[in-house]
Amino acid sequence: MDALKAAALLFLAVLVQVSVLGGWTPLGGSPDFLLVTLLSVALLRGSIFGAAAGFGAGLLYDTAMLGRLGFTSLLLTVAGFWIGRYGETTARDRFHAPYVSVFVVTILYAVGALALRFVIGDSVPAHAVISALPAGILWNLVLTLPVYALVRRLHPPAEAGDRAYEVRLLG
Repeated sequence: MDALKAAALLFLAVLVQVSVLGGWTPLGGSPDFLLVTLLSVALLRGSIFGAAAGFGAGLLYDTAMLGRLGFTSLLLTVAGFWIGRYGETTARDRFHAPYVSVFVVTILYAVGALALRFVIGDSVPAHAVISALPAGILWNLVLTLPVYALVRRLHPPAEAGDRAYEVRLLG
């Protein structure tokens, strides 16, 4: 049931990102609703779930935008895996965890997209990405609280005994 709820939520996030937020650039940057939603799901559900959700959401986004198939999938798969891993190894119940996740991954996502475009031969002016980054970080951080609260309501954290998949650190 978790996978169905996450799939429906990420499908809705892709629709909102493509139809509503796609061309909206207040303050010079645009909010990435899909990225914030994926990070919230991955933080609460773990690395494998986050990677699979990132791949599916990225593939759907690439298909909807008629872009290079697999570009966003690769970036969101890596983002979902690492934030899921952060949620498994660190207390995901901490207040700052979603904000730190969104802040760091927004930067790494922009740098990763820039690097990936360079590797595949697309021409993208780096100054455009760098100049839009502060506004993108701001908007993503503004979206974090309501999106994380919604995702947490749909995917409540497991009880302490149910966390068989969670990593336990020694020492």
